[in-house]
Amino acid sequence: MLPFIRKDLAELTAYTPHPGGASGESAHSESVLDRLDTNECPYDLPEELKKKLAWTYQQLIETNRYPDGGHAALKEDLAEYVNESLNVPALNKAGLGGVTLPTTAITADNISVGNGSDELIRSILIATCLGGTGSIFVANPTFSMYGIIAQTLGIPVVSVQRKEENFEIDIEAAKKAIAQNQNPPVRAVFVVHPNSPTANALTADEIEWLSDLPEEILVVIDEAYFEFSQNTLADQLHHHPNWIILRTFSKAFRLASMRVGYAIAHPELTATLEKIRLPYNLPSFSQTAAELALAQRQLLLATIPETLSERAKLIAALTQHQKLQVWQSAANFVYLRVKAGESESAEQEHKQIMQQLKEGGTLIRHTGGGLRITVGSPEENQRTVDRIAAILN
Repeated sequence: MLPFIRKDLAELTAYTPHPGGASGESAHSESVLDRLDTNECPYDLPEELKKKLAWTYQQLIETNRYPDGGHAALKEDLAEYVNESLNVPALNKAGLGGVTLPTTAITADNISVGNGSDELIRSILIATCLGGTGSIFVANPTFSMYGIIAQTLGIPVVSVQRKEENFEIDIEAAKKAIAQNQNPPVRAVFVVHPNSPTANALTADEIEWLSDLPEEILVVIDEAYFEFSQNTLADQLHHHPNWIILRTFSKAFRLASMRVGYAIAHPELTATLEKIRLPYNLPSFSQTAAELALAQRQLLLATIPETLSERAKLIAALTQHQKLQVWQSAANFVYLRVKAGESESAEQEHKQIMQQLKEGGTLIRHTGGGLRITVGSPEENQRTVDRIAAILN
């Protein structure tokens, strides 16, 4: 390594977006590539919305000017969208006019916007753990970027394994790990609701455990797949100033290329994130796309019932193979493992299945000791089912 680079980074493995095909490419000879490895929506923006964005770029966006550095319009739209999911009446954007807000209502002050959720995760870690002041806790398998970003900042990662049968957090093991690691102490707990890659939502016991964590520990609840689960804890934020919820436009809203994420939290916490984030962190075009997506949310989210129906079909088809153990899902992906007596042989089979699917034209993710398959279009899902059946038979 170059002598001026931190030596601990030599041990760090970077996040690989497309391990099945680094450039979204495949060795197969077919023209169709089913990219079911990153949990994106299988459908692009409708053509009419793309045309509207193109017009906005041509006529309204000045590329020689910096974007709105405070994301004012987008934050207002996001607050309205979050309140809609909490059944809070829409507010008059011109002013509250003396209206008394429900205690669960979210305002623009509760919102912070990031260049993808990854930037928000990084800002959270800088705010809580940097300089040897804290470590983070995760329950594996889970989204790997929590640990990767922490390690890039020199922040220790405390972890326990989830229960094998249902991937719930081992709460007793979690309590013990947090209590024992005091140098530095755990300052942030990261959970995904529902979890990636295993697709299980938080249980009542897990939510109770998070509620009971001391106020000096920040609880980060990643709701990247909220639109598919329709299960949110945002209505609990007013009870828990030490909770923060993360969401994204990369999944159900079809804007993965735009890199827009947002956080919902106590105003003091979002104000802190505003101090940490880089100026002008979100390009004008990304902000415009996110605002348009929110304005057209009924149109864009109309494909979710199809995704949920296809998810059920995919689980049913895969469950028919006795060699596979398939779990139920609250997200837009399915998690499975090969049944084998030895873990090493199971992992080898996972790698072989992933490689054979890639050669056939389907990219999936090998992670957490199993295989994660995004629910795609009906045609993509049928090809996946057929190719897996051919491999196993």
